[in-house]
Amino acid sequence: MKTAILGSGLIGRSWAMVFARGGHEVVLWDQDDAQPGRALAHIARTLPEMAAAGLIGDPEAIGSRIHSAAGLADALSGADLVQESIVEQAAPKQRLFAEVETLAPPDALFSSSTSAIMPSIIFGALASRARCLVAHPLNPPHLAPIVELCGADFTAPATLSRAQAFMAGCGMTPITVRREIEGFILNRLQLALLNEAFRLIADGYVSPDDLDKTVTEGLALRWSFMGPIETIDLNAPGGVADYVARYGPTIRRIGDSQAAAAPWPDTIAATLDAARRARLPLDRLGEATARRDRRMMALAAHKRAEDKTS
Repeated sequence: MKTAILGSGLIGRSWAMVFARGGHEVVLWDQDDAQPGRALAHIARTLPEMAAAGLIGDPEAIGSRIHSAAGLADALSGADLVQESIVEQAAPKQRLFAEVETLAPPDALFSSSTSAIMPSIIFGALASRARCLVAHPLNPPHLAPIVELCGADFTAPATLSRAQAFMAGCGMTPITVRREIEGFILNRLQLALLNEAFRLIADGYVSPDDLDKTVTEGLALRWSFMGPIETIDLNAPGGVADYVARYGPTIRRIGDSQAAAAPWPDTIAATLDAARRARLPLDRLGEATARRDRRMMALAAHKRAEDKTS
């Protein structure tokens, strides 16, 4: 299959490695003519690291499937899947897909990497909207397999089936968002945690550094291989029903207190930025991101090995 990636930034270049890993031809396009070149350079550095971690086979073969396009029409010519990863704003996405619809093959899937915008907003004005859906990954998708597939009322069931098969064939773990909702599943969970974290920090209960430690040295150790529902199923002698019977009143009481809490203040960004810049100067952000990716590679390799033996 030929895949056209529109937007070659952090998410687009990561999708390129995912799709090429799955054996597909990948063509990169971006409104910034220089961006595909930067993406290709990043990919050339990253694929050997993934191979060294045991996550992929021949990095040269995978990299050879990824190219830049001469223009939008060139990227879309013969494309089977169009994956858009441009700015997180509805209007630019709508304008781009209006143009894409006039250039792409009539049977190509249209997919957006949006983090929160519902597909009915992005694709609602298209004549061929039955082939449209959201495929929202975790950043970076070449190291985190989850991808949320969300259609609108107008999305054909065959569109979702094709997208599920394609993503699974690329080594991803697709989940289906059964009904449209802003933020989908992953970000609604993540933002629920962030909202509470912001309030706890703003109200003086915990420092930003200790908040992060609570997750990395606690919750994340379990969550790296089991979700919250499986977690509570194992945390009571009688399983999940026993857990809810024991802790249900506490869960409801704390949930009510969270819902009634005052919003976190506008000053939280400055508070968090001061704490983070004290630990990590801005000019070392790229270095830390690369370290994150290496640790995610190691964790992905560990999880793959554990899955084979379980």
